[in-house]
Amino acid sequence: MKILLAACNAKYIHSNLAVYDLKAYSSDYDEHVILREYTINQPKDEILKDIYSSGADVVCFSCYIWNISFVRELIRDLVKILPKTAFWAGGPEVSYDAEKFLTEMPEMTGVMVGEGEKTFHDLLEFYIDGKDSLEEISGIAYRTGDKIIHNGWRELMDLSAIPFVYEHLEKFENRIIYYESSRGCPFSCSYCLSSIDKKLRFRDLELVKKELQFFLDHRVPQVKFVDRTFNCKHEHAMTIWKYILEHDNGVTNFHFEISADLLREEEMELMSQMRPGLIQLEIGVQSTNPETIRAIHRHMDLKKLEHCVNRVHSFRNIHQHLDLIAGLPYEDYDTFHQSFNDVYRMKPDQLQLGFLKVLKGSLMQKEAEVYGIVYKEKEPYEVLSTNWLTYGEVLKLKMVESMVEVYYNSGQFWHTLEYLVPFEKDAFTFYEKLGSFYEKKGYSEISHSRMRRYEILLEYLQEETDVPTEVAAQKMLYDLYLREKLKKRPVFAPDQKQYETAVWNYRKNNQVSKTAHIEVFENGTVILFDYEKRDPLSNNAYTEVVQL
Repeated sequence: MKILLAACNAKYIHSNLAVYDLKAYSSDYDEHVILREYTINQPKDEILKDIYSSGADVVCFSCYIWNISFVRELIRDLVKILPKTAFWAGGPEVSYDAEKFLTEMPEMTGVMVGEGEKTFHDLLEFYIDGKDSLEEISGIAYRTGDKIIHNGWRELMDLSAIPFVYEHLEKFENRIIYYESSRGCPFSCSYCLSSIDKKLRFRDLELVKKELQFFLDHRVPQVKFVDRTFNCKHEHAMTIWKYILEHDNGVTNFHFEISADLLREEEMELMSQMRPGLIQLEIGVQSTNPETIRAIHRHMDLKKLEHCVNRVHSFRNIHQHLDLIAGLPYEDYDTFHQSFNDVYRMKPDQLQLGFLKVLKGSLMQKEAEVYGIVYKEKEPYEVLSTNWLTYGEVLKLKMVESMVEVYYNSGQFWHTLEYLVPFEKDAFTFYEKLGSFYEKKGYSEISHSRMRRYEILLEYLQEETDVPTEVAAQKMLYDLYLREKLKKRPVFAPDQKQYETAVWNYRKNNQVSKTAHIEVFENGTVILFDYEKRDPLSNNAYTEVVQL
């Protein structure tokens, strides 16, 4: 008897922690369980062939908003070539409407609802050992004849009972490592599924230390904690942050999703001592509109959040990623404009402008009609309009998002933006106007090279603003060379021929590396760009003002 656990990830670099957890928890059936990871970008025929060739008697798919349509299509074809195979699904995209999913998918045998480790083990006992019957297994919904039976959700389990899944790291080469030290969330944000699980559980800290040491010993590039609010328990967070500080291997980066307004002085003091790049923080702000914050049942001290973000920013050693969500209740175009400016003012390393996704099982799904939230029929169930935001305004925000991604989040225009944004009324207006220019020129639907993005920005400044373009061009040149030694100079760069001899002599006398670049700027400043020394956070070249 063979049981296949199948994950269809969004990208190759991703891994699916859930299916590895299920397999690890059922290690006593290891010889019967096969695990396969695919991507939604793979040809379906390739996946069909692999699953068919596996000889699996039972196939279990892990279902999320990024793969559910793909999985549905796969199953409808798989059942044609594997008519005797039992098909099961699990994950958030099927747990909250299991009966509906089974009604729409007659090909399916059943659904594992909620946490799957113990449920999967019970299914193995049923299929392999013939133990019990489906009606005795909690945490499933299944089909029997023309009926669909739901056995109810299973009791939540002890997180420390799940074995460590990364003993064979070679399987995860060049892929993101996801790690879980807690489950559940103390907050009740209406747009989030994590708020449904109110029972916070933490993995035993001695286990966590041992497992973190394994990552450190193997010099894993990055470990992403999937804990929903990592710092909700001070002692837990401090113990882990202390451990990775004291055992830092100089390579591994740890990613945490936190609530910045919960940070204590002791935690920030510890962070100030960390190697640049040891940790990075993802902070969900979502909105700064008080009415919106109340409506989504979020508890946030905005002043404290801003203080903590600024404090961490002052250390210059931690990448901070701040999130906003457009389409929330009581957030119209103007209040979102303000929310954006409030967060932009905090100078995050990345500012993610996301759009509300009305997730199955979330409180927001139940309240959508009350708030006039209209969203896409298919996953990812993204907002189209609300009582406060028209679809036309959503489209405008999409353009702002695109400009923020290209010009701000890329980190390739840092000094250019620092110079340009103050010429506008505010940051949001800058990106809004730049986006409108892209639309007007027909640039928004075209893929552009990095150099072309600079040229378009210069074109915008020349045609739509009174900004001194000579200074702006010099800022752009500086940003360009910060990233790489250009093979071809941009069209807006001044000629350097008159400095060639002086630069050559300086290189010779100071034994400057061939990979470095020396640029003489319009104001006479000479800057050496050393690409063999880079900033661990921005990856920009080390720079030094020199005299020729």
